[in-house]
Amino acid sequence: MIDQINALLPQTQCGKCGYQGCRPYAEAMAAGAADINRCPPGGEEGILALANFMGVEPKPLDPGCGEHKARAVAVIIEADCIGCVKCLSACPVDAIIGSAKQMHTVIASECTGCELCIAPCPVDCIVMQETPAESPALAGALKPLRAELAKSRYELRGLRKARDEAEKAARAREKKAALLAKMQAAVR
Repeated sequence: MIDQINALLPQTQCGKCGYQGCRPYAEAMAAGAADINRCPPGGEEGILALANFMGVEPKPLDPGCGEHKARAVAVIIEADCIGCVKCLSACPVDAIIGSAKQMHTVIASECTGCELCIAPCPVDCIVMQETPAESPALAGALKPLRAELAKSRYELRGLRKARDEAEKAARAREKKAALLAKMQAAVR
């Protein structure tokens, strides 16, 4: 049931629902701990889909979670970017590229519009830009594809972060073992 609920969510991973991403929100809904009206990116359409699936009455979007907005992507004002890399770690789908002290940019086709990159930017060089309107048929066809792509990128980011942490821990163990060996050799 969790996977089915998660599949109905837009996969922005924005946290506006009060959970750390779409899957934790889906888990909470499946457990009866969260209501169906907490996803601003999903809007009324998402609430209706969740209500139909879960067999409950639809209700208005919880205003405490934000408001539904037109699809938008983050844009970095390149002339103002100082290359602090704070937006890179904030992006849940790795849609921002750049390196320390270098200008960053957003891969618009990968951006979910979650807005999580805005707050950590110390120079306010990130703005949200509405995407051009699409025909209802095209928007309907692209919506599940965008959600699946975002979900895949989010999961890959999680795997990359886990791998990076494991490599960091392995380096720390190697460094500790080398230091211990050096200390033991000095005692002999």
